[in-house]
Amino acid sequence: MRIVRYTTGDDPSYGVLQGDPGSEWIAQVSGDPLYTPVAGTGARVELEEARLLAPVIPRSKIIGIGRNYAAHAAELGNEVPERPLMFLVPNTAVVGPDDPVVIPPVTQLCSYEGELAVIIGRMCKDVPKEKVADVIFGYTCANDVTARDLQGPDKQWARAKGFDTFCPLGPWIETDLDYTDLRIVTRLDGEVVQDGSTNLMIHTIPELIAYASAAFTLLPGDVILTGTPEGVGQVEAGQRVEVEIEGIGTLANPFVRR
Repeated sequence: MRIVRYTTGDDPSYGVLQGDPGSEWIAQVSGDPLYTPVAGTGARVELEEARLLAPVIPRSKIIGIGRNYAAHAAELGNEVPERPLMFLVPNTAVVGPDDPVVIPPVTQLCSYEGELAVIIGRMCKDVPKEKVADVIFGYTCANDVTARDLQGPDKQWARAKGFDTFCPLGPWIETDLDYTDLRIVTRLDGEVVQDGSTNLMIHTIPELIAYASAAFTLLPGDVILTGTPEGVGQVEAGQRVEVEIEGIGTLANPFVRR
């Protein structure tokens, strides 16, 4: 099931994406599917008539995982961490499909990072790896945008990864997905710059959720960014980044300076 958050000019609504590629439509549902059972209202909206929004705005937190692909760690001259390397991103960084990512004046080296994002579906703590499936609501595409020239000097990553608009999510949440071997492709102005697979993760999704939930209580709508494959690079104002994940879809965002 593909859960979308959208607007047609009014307040945001939720729906289930239906139809074949090229002729999709949205079946509106009542309430927020993270908190209430999915129940249709009977209203129907053609996908082309709706503006898709970030499928979730975390009420609590976004947990990022750094250096979770060996080749990516190596390309930046870093060692592979023995344990998951976690950082937090504010929810004010979240934007949706086609929303502009604003490069702030303070950075001259802004980088894209295509990633698989996991959406938590219920409150949980100290989740054992074998029970992780019980707490996952679904999956979406993410771009973990980074001010690379601030990341090193700051010594921690809150600022470099937490600017407003630095965490695009979308285009929707896929609730039924085998995440173990998904192709992740990132394109910069249509050119492939990252091409990897989730089977190359150092720490698997069950390991990440078990590890994170040992530190933090996870709440519905919390997002875990699972790391990026090799091929990260600079993006400039006027360029467009697409993150395509097998079984989900494509998240695309323009980059601007203001």
